[in-house]
Amino acid sequence: MTLIKQADLIQSVADALQYISYYHPKDFIQAMHQAYEREESPAARDAIAQILINSRMCAQGHRPICQDTGIVTVFVEVGMSVVFGDATMSLEDMINQGVREAYALPDNVLRASILADPDGARTNTKDNTPAVIHTRLVPGNTVDIQVAAKGGGSEAKAKFAMLNPSDSVVDWVLKMIPEMGAGWCPPGMIGIGIGGTAEKAMILAKESLMAPIDILDLQAQGASNRAEELRLELFDKINKLGIGAQGLGGLTTVLDVKVLDAPTHAANKPVAIIPNCAATRHAHFTLDGSGIAELPVPKLADWPAIVWEAGPSARQVNLDTLTQAETQTWQPGETLLLSGKMYTGRDAAHKRMVDMINKGEPLPIDLTNKVIYYVGPVDPVREEAVGPAGPTTATRMDKFTDTVLEHTGLISMVGKAERGPIGIDAIKKHKATYLMAVGGAAYLVSKAIRSAKVVAFADLGMEAIYEFVLEEMPVTVAVDCNGVSVHRTGPQEWAAKIAAKEVV
Repeated sequence: MTLIKQADLIQSVADALQYISYYHPKDFIQAMHQAYEREESPAARDAIAQILINSRMCAQGHRPICQDTGIVTVFVEVGMSVVFGDATMSLEDMINQGVREAYALPDNVLRASILADPDGARTNTKDNTPAVIHTRLVPGNTVDIQVAAKGGGSEAKAKFAMLNPSDSVVDWVLKMIPEMGAGWCPPGMIGIGIGGTAEKAMILAKESLMAPIDILDLQAQGASNRAEELRLELFDKINKLGIGAQGLGGLTTVLDVKVLDAPTHAANKPVAIIPNCAATRHAHFTLDGSGIAELPVPKLADWPAIVWEAGPSARQVNLDTLTQAETQTWQPGETLLLSGKMYTGRDAAHKRMVDMINKGEPLPIDLTNKVIYYVGPVDPVREEAVGPAGPTTATRMDKFTDTVLEHTGLISMVGKAERGPIGIDAIKKHKATYLMAVGGAAYLVSKAIRSAKVVAFADLGMEAIYEFVLEEMPVTVAVDCNGVSVHRTGPQEWAAKIAAKEVV
């Protein structure tokens, strides 16, 4: 029998969650660097560079890779010869205590994103608990734990279908990937679960993402079963779609495709897709009774020495004197460097503002000729003005955009990924613009924020409205005042180039 101490399990979970908040897996860094080296799209190459630089900065500074520090998912295999001899808590309670301690660590406070009563009050639990935990009892005398922190943007793009037995999984996946847009922050991994029942397929897809990136090895050795055949075929065909990094068009949309399957009913073919974003975060450790798990500390040499510069063509923008006439000169794909005051506001703040507008109540801030940033930042530590503060998925604000633009005088917005048809129509109607910051570069972005203070809706926590003072925050013009979207034109251009074999 192996005795596992309660304190060792709690501390190991806490340590692992801190570890993955600032260390990308080595295989992910290598795959991203390979994608950077072969990328021919300037916009996509620029985005990958920012992601890699951000990753290196986070490893050095021990700060989160992304402002969305995720919902914790844990896969646990408990050996049947294990005893939790001193435990006063259940296994789930021990894991959740580890989550609680990790997210409140003073030296690297992580963002609490978990809301109770999801269709009601949506009240923040304030410590990022509870985790989603999957437990198996297995032969053996150890406890094997895989932990992951899954960002809400990529989780929101999960897909499920109950296909007919004769339907093509490949055809369905290739239909779904473009519909997912860029809100999952490509390039990343795609996890696919096939078989079982509806819930089993989803769990298989999630579990597949715990594996290391090894698609190039599989290409070299060849497939030995149907799941590996699907991996190779989908990796090739998804990348030929030309979606590219951040959806801007390019050669690499996925770094790997993972497939797990299970036996299923003769009448069914359940299939699930879950993407893993550019903030891929997971770790694996085993407890054998000898104490707290030790995780390998990566070497700084594991990160490529990439330097990012905005370039001489980048346009300086003073937010304090900005006018709509000036925004209407911005061109799709142009790089801007934003300086001055900018407000933040995401889902909960937008809903509250629209509710106030509909009731005829004055807003607590004046948005005339202002820019709003869709972000929920991490709390600052030490000398920071604000913690990592990368963009959240912009399409979630689409349904509010027309009302906000019409009634507030707002002239531009900053977020992650594409805008949907409703959002683009509102932008075009009001001659506004939409700017894109790179998802997966939250710590890098935060270095452009010189000061931050909450100015409205403080009760919303990380979803409160902040006033940021910026110095040269880099963004890309993603939708101009005429409704031209680079997330439409970029992938179309690169899909055509790939099809015409203009690129390797």
